[in-house]
Amino acid sequence: MKKLFFVAFLVPAGPALAASGPFFSLHNTNFVVLIAFLVFVGILIWQKVPAMLTRVLDDRAQMIRNQLDEARALRDEASELLASYDAKQKEVQEQSLRIIAAAKAEAEATATKAKLDLQTSIERRVAAAEDQIASAVKAAEIAVRNQAINVSVAAAGDILSAQMKADGAAASIDAAIAQVAAKLH
Repeated sequence: MKKLFFVAFLVPAGPALAASGPFFSLHNTNFVVLIAFLVFVGILIWQKVPAMLTRVLDDRAQMIRNQLDEARALRDEASELLASYDAKQKEVQEQSLRIIAAAKAEAEATATKAKLDLQTSIERRVAAAEDQIASAVKAAEIAVRNQAINVSVAAAGDILSAQMKADGAAASIDAAIAQVAAKLH
C-alpha cells in the first residue's frame, strides 16, 4: 500500500508539471491518465490481483523447488547406479582375469602332460623298436646258423659220397641203424 501511495505521489510530479494549464482539470490529459491509472490499480488491489500474482509466483517457485529436488534425487540415483555399474565392471574384469589365468595354467598343465605323454610314447616305441631289432637279430642268427648247418651237412654229404664206396656206404648205414636201435631201446 505504501508503494502505491509513493508511486501515486511521484507520477503527478513528473509529466504533470510539464503540462500547461491547471493540473486538476479534466481537460488535462495527464490528470485523466493519472485518475485512470489509480482506478486501474485500485481495481487490481480490490480484486486481490497482487495476492493472486504472489500465490502464482509462490506456486511457480514451489514447482521449481520440487523439480530441483527431483533432479537432485535423480542425480543421486544416477550416481549410485554409476557406482554400482563401476563395481560390477571391476568385478567382471577381475573375473575375466581369473578366467584367463586359469586357462593359462590349464594350458600349461595340458602342455606339460602332453610332453610327458609324448616322451612316454617315444620311450615305448624305442623299446618296441629295440625289441624288434633284438628279435630280428636272433632270427638272423638262427637263420645264419641253420644255413651254416645246411651248408655243412651238404658239404659233408658231398665229401662222404665222394670218399665212400658201396661197401663203406652199406657198413655205414648198418652202423647208423644199430646206433638208432641202441638209443631207442
